Amino acid sequence: MSKKGFIFDIQSFSVHDGPGCRTSVFFTGCPLQCKWCANPESWENRKHFLFAEKSCKWESGCRACRDACPNGSIKFDENGRISIAYDICNRCETFECVGVCPNNVFKQCVKEYTVEDIIKILRRDFSNWGPDGGVTFTGGDPLIQHEFLTEVLKQCRHWQIHTAIETSAYAKQEVFLEVLKYINFAFIDVKHMDREKHYEGTGVYNDLILSNIEALVKSGWKGRLILRQPTIAGYNDSDENALQLIDFMNRNGLYEINLLKFHRLGETKWNQLGKEYEYHDHGDMTKEKMEHLQEIYLDHNIACYIGDNTPF
Repeated sequence: MSKKGFIFDIQSFSVHDGPGCRTSVFFTGCPLQCKWCANPESWENRKHFLFAEKSCKWESGCRACRDACPNGSIKFDENGRISIAYDICNRCETFECVGVCPNNVFKQCVKEYTVEDIIKILRRDFSNWGPDGGVTFTGGDPLIQHEFLTEVLKQCRHWQIHTAIETSAYAKQEVFLEVLKYINFAFIDVKHMDREKHYEGTGVYNDLILSNIEALVKSGWKGRLILRQPTIAGYNDSDENALQLIDFMNRNGLYEINLLKFHRLGETKWNQLGKEYEYHDHGDMTKEKMEHLQEIYLDHNIACYIGDNTPF
């Protein structure tokens, strides 16, 4: 029987997730919970939904979702305002509210796919990629669903599809190295070099991430590795952090990094999940500070790309 995986989005014609034009497949599940995450709907490796309260037409008297909900988790107060009991909704598996809402207030953001489903989509997109394109597995973190991912990757190799991955590298080393056998191009995030600061921002320490990168280099892997860092003012934008990462890269023969400027594109989704977004009023990076950090890397013979201004 074909393995199945949980996917929350598939985007064709992606041009910033690896070489050429690509199809990006977004896996659910992530071992990190970064406070600035742009895809918080990806954290849980299960089906769930987003609630777009601002789209609700409660003032018209619509109560379709409340009447359809078998768990009594959707309520309207005396003024007609809707409220959601997320602790109950997060255990739901049927999502009756999604199907009946005429205004698409509820969106089920995770679907189940077989290996064959994914390959069918990739073969459909094949002619769009050009000579350098392919598929990028992202998320979330695809390593959470490593068994399903490995089966998809084996089929990609069969069809000679170029493969890329965006990952935190936070996984058992044997799992990490086994998956990377089938990967041609990898982005690995290093959020912070200080283990305590890393924990503060992501909920996990960085020891496993750094040791996995070292193990990948020692394994003789033939792919191209780009380190990435979402750069956030007041968190990981210090010269000291950059110099520590440069030292790590030099010790491991790594010479490319992509600095991503902080943005708030995920804030609405945090709200729709009933989560508090900590970075709504801070974290912004200036163009000058990004270029300053870039100069530090360049001065130490590290190729440093800012945002989507990359050679791939």
